[in-house]
Amino acid sequence: MGQQLYFDNYSPVGDIVVIAICIVMMILVATSYVTRTKSFKIFINMIVYLTLAAICDLIHHDWYLRISDSNYTPIYIVRVIYHAILFSIFLLYVVYIVETMHLGRNKRIPIMITSSIIYFSVIIIDIILTVEHKGFRISKTEDHVSGYNIFMVGYIAFGAVIIYLVIRFRNKVYRKAMNGFYGTMIVSFIILYSQGRHGQSSFTVATFLFPMIAMMYLMHSNPYDLELGSVNVMALKDTVSDFYNKKKPFVIMSLYLPDFDSDSKEFPKELQNTIRRYSSEYFKGSVLFQINSGHVILLASKDANSDLYTKIRKSLDRFNNEYGKYRFDYKVVIGDSVDEISEKNEYLNFISSIHRNIKINTLHQIDENDIETYKRNEYINEQLGDICKNADLRDPRVLAYCQPVYNIKTGKYDTAEALMRLKLDDLGMVFPDQFISIAEEHGYVHGLTKIILQKTCDAIKDLIDDGYEVKRISVNVSILELRDDGFAQDIENIISESRIPDGKIAIEITETQSESDFEIFKNRIEELKKRGVKFYLDDFGTGYSNMERIMELPFDIIKFDRSLVLASDSDERSEKMVANLAGMFADLNYSVLYEGIENETDEKRCIAMSASYLQGYKYSRPIPIEELRNFFSKED
Repeated sequence: MGQQLYFDNYSPVGDIVVIAICIVMMILVATSYVTRTKSFKIFINMIVYLTLAAICDLIHHDWYLRISDSNYTPIYIVRVIYHAILFSIFLLYVVYIVETMHLGRNKRIPIMITSSIIYFSVIIIDIILTVEHKGFRISKTEDHVSGYNIFMVGYIAFGAVIIYLVIRFRNKVYRKAMNGFYGTMIVSFIILYSQGRHGQSSFTVATFLFPMIAMMYLMHSNPYDLELGSVNVMALKDTVSDFYNKKKPFVIMSLYLPDFDSDSKEFPKELQNTIRRYSSEYFKGSVLFQINSGHVILLASKDANSDLYTKIRKSLDRFNNEYGKYRFDYKVVIGDSVDEISEKNEYLNFISSIHRNIKINTLHQIDENDIETYKRNEYINEQLGDICKNADLRDPRVLAYCQPVYNIKTGKYDTAEALMRLKLDDLGMVFPDQFISIAEEHGYVHGLTKIILQKTCDAIKDLIDDGYEVKRISVNVSILELRDDGFAQDIENIISESRIPDGKIAIEITETQSESDFEIFKNRIEELKKRGVKFYLDDFGTGYSNMERIMELPFDIIKFDRSLVLASDSDERSEKMVANLAGMFADLNYSVLYEGIENETDEKRCIAMSASYLQGYKYSRPIPIEELRNFFSKED
């Protein structure tokens, strides 16, 4: 009778459902992409322990119902093991939270010591109470006696520790994610309390399951894009780390389509189907990552693909066939994993650096030169970061060079274009084509502009103090800088504090297609022209060249690119077109500057085409800005 009553308070359905859900979770982990961090490994252990706990609970109640020889020792042993497993899950909860919140050693150690003391104390006490027949026990009449309930004491103690953690360090983790975790824990406590009031024990293991579901959904899910078959970029580092830690070599394949590199665009459906089939049909155990709307990267294990290079050749043949259909510009990069890149987990930067250096519609195989170039670029990036962090406007690593500009009206050199160089310990002289794109990509370009502007202002002041005639010196500025609301104030502050006369600084900017950038252009130019800053439209003839937009902007000088100088020398028709353009600007009171003048023929032709200023190697190569005094004239 006592056996049946004990069993009536328990239904195996709860534990069976827990086991089923745990198996489903493991299937999902195996067949979908989940971030495999250290906390994920803890999470997997929790699922395994929870499955074992449910099995132990089933065995405990089944044996209790079946034993007829009054030998209850196996039941006691299974019950103690069952409790030990549940408390192990509690301990793993604490470890998981500590790991997820990235607590420092000084905070982590006291928490883990306290949790370990609770863990071992409740298990030892549970064993002692069972042996001494003071805890759960079965009487001679085969009735169960609860005795001293150490399990509930341990449950409350661990619950207190977890509540303390989530409240004390609540600002360490995104609030909505933690709220989801808190919510599932509250549900667990309510269910445990409700079943206790009704004398039930069917759902004890289930109360441990709900927070695990929250963990999987909130912390480890990275769902596939079902149409493309990709996961997002956040998973790339995790996958590389997993491959590297397991010493598994892999192949990386990158496809970049510039036409779709915009938040408002996505691959056409037909192209999505092609990419999905490309990644799933050819390579076993591969993962496709969508870096942005126009860039995907595929990682494939070499161990899982014995005929990997045959598959790569087939996939490339298929890609070429598809290219014939769509004709989208592309860049493809393929290569084996590189240990030193894997160790630092820098493939995204590595691939991006290769993309910058290869031509459009190119298939590039990663080689040693790419690795050396990347290491060089990373060193440059590190130095740029240090330069901007120090915020020394006269940092010796940034050198001010310039190219004198010939003024046709005065027949003198009284203007110049400031140019930038870096001088780094490990590389020596570094030219703008090697570092400007890196500076723009990582947000360092405005810091460099402020330094070159400061050094240009210093040079102007020195020249004027020494009696030299300086009309102006121009400084190049990136469109990325103009988007910053503080740009104009930064420029104005440096010019004001340098105490140079108004009008001695000019800013060169290139045209843009963007509607929002155009409005920014206009506002910034108007702000700084009030301070006497002149503006050049740089590289006219190489960009969008919307004449209506150009006329709306109050430029002072239109700078014709070297390509127009060359075009004007190709045939009579081209010369007339360039001459008419320049004449139109001159009639509208713009000054026209031709750059890239290399000989007298260029010089004469450009003077005949309404030139006000000439710049190029015929007059001077770029020189240190201190050497301008060799070109400029002293005031009369």
